[in-house]
Amino acid sequence: MKLLRSNPWRGYEISRVFSAVFYSTGNLARNPPPVDALHRRIWRAGDPRVPIIRVIDQWLEEGRHIEESDLFRTMKQLRRYRRYKHALEICEWLSDQTNHGRPPGDIAIQLDLISKVHGLEEAEKYFGSIPDSSRILQVYGALLNCDAEHKSLDKAEATMQKMRELDFLKSSLPYNVMLSLYSRIGKTEKLDILTQEMEEKGIEWDKFTFNIRLKAYAATSDIEGMEKLLMKMEADPVIIIDWNAYVVAANGYLKAGLHGKTLEMVKKAEQHVSSKSRRSAYEIFLTLYTAIQNKDEVYRMWDLYRNMGKVLNSGYICMISSLVKLDDIDGAKKIFEEWESGDTFFDIPVPRVLIIGYCKKGLLEEAEACINRLVESGRELDSIMWEQMATGYRAHGQMEKAVETLKKAFLAGEARWRPNRYILGSCLEYLKEQGNVEGSEEILRLLRDHCHLSTDIDERLLKYISSVNPGSRASDYLEGDDQVEGDDQDVDGETLGGNGVTNGPQA
Repeated sequence: MKLLRSNPWRGYEISRVFSAVFYSTGNLARNPPPVDALHRRIWRAGDPRVPIIRVIDQWLEEGRHIEESDLFRTMKQLRRYRRYKHALEICEWLSDQTNHGRPPGDIAIQLDLISKVHGLEEAEKYFGSIPDSSRILQVYGALLNCDAEHKSLDKAEATMQKMRELDFLKSSLPYNVMLSLYSRIGKTEKLDILTQEMEEKGIEWDKFTFNIRLKAYAATSDIEGMEKLLMKMEADPVIIIDWNAYVVAANGYLKAGLHGKTLEMVKKAEQHVSSKSRRSAYEIFLTLYTAIQNKDEVYRMWDLYRNMGKVLNSGYICMISSLVKLDDIDGAKKIFEEWESGDTFFDIPVPRVLIIGYCKKGLLEEAEACINRLVESGRELDSIMWEQMATGYRAHGQMEKAVETLKKAFLAGEARWRPNRYILGSCLEYLKEQGNVEGSEEILRLLRDHCHLSTDIDERLLKYISSVNPGSRASDYLEGDDQVEGDDQDVDGETLGGNGVTNGPQA
């Protein structure tokens, strides 16, 4: 099959920091795709374990044509919604269809996706296979970004030094990546060194540089430094300050316990939101108003969000989570019912966040009713949902139900899911107290079959099951283990893995 290459992809971005250099030479067509479009089939195939190439092959078997620009657009959206595995599969498929040299931008994209899906080591192997002639600024920038995302300081500094030697450091973008990395890992003493290098090279700060420094001040609760820099940004005629800067300042004040100042910054942030970024901005404002326990502002922001038109799943997740944290369970239930009656795609984090709220409040019958309704409607629940329900049972002393629900979590078959070691330990301890060796062995078998435990862990748990020491605890036998979750968390909205992550755009 011959693909059309009349509209090469230039709109994709590896990160906000690198977008201006790496992918800035044009935009994709914005015409809405037809109803029966390939990208819609791809969205429906949300399970990362199912190869997306099957969808593409079926499309071709039906005698349909594929526009390369459509696949580029789909890949961009897949990455935006963190479906990196499927995005990488499409990227590799497109690479296989190309008979001539690939543009450096495409190589950079594939490098970034490999890093996200398979890790930094595999990304380095791919980088080693790239011809020297293609290792230009875009590709080295992508490698630097991979190093930074994995918080590999030594490798990032080595890549940065190689870029110095190649005279690639002529803009603020690679500096911003390193500044961000230093800030994230707490190497704040290196920020001044790097910004001094920028000044010596005559490289001006951009809004990202300012925001990174601002975030560093906020993270260390240096309120005075944060305020001085914010004033400098506001006074700079070149820098167009955006809502993100005020959000950073709001978080700084929030960390310092200055809720009045937090409120002031969020109000300023609202004044700087563009129409393009309103959805994501409003979701962040919702979480900030929730953090300062201002329910009136939360509902006001929700009304603004809804007035934009169709509400996405990420918005419902954010609002339900906010109301749960504000102890407004009735309000959370109403928002959930609104989602249920709408026409958005089913997205498991939406009901999950309500289930978490019910469990935290001890409303287990409400949680059970919600789960039963989902199951009866043919929805497949994931391991996290079942584990949260099991944790709710554990927290309220219903251990028999906790055990049975944990089994369902194993059987849900989530490839990357690992049980929380405290709920696992509690279930094993309960079974041992009941003298139910068979039940303990069943849990262990499920653990082996679905979590691929090492022999060492297997032996430790077998030792616990056969131990006659009444004072021993299963969690002690899992102490320090990295193959099950180590956080002692009960049901909490934060275990969702981040608000706003959905399987795809909601039509």
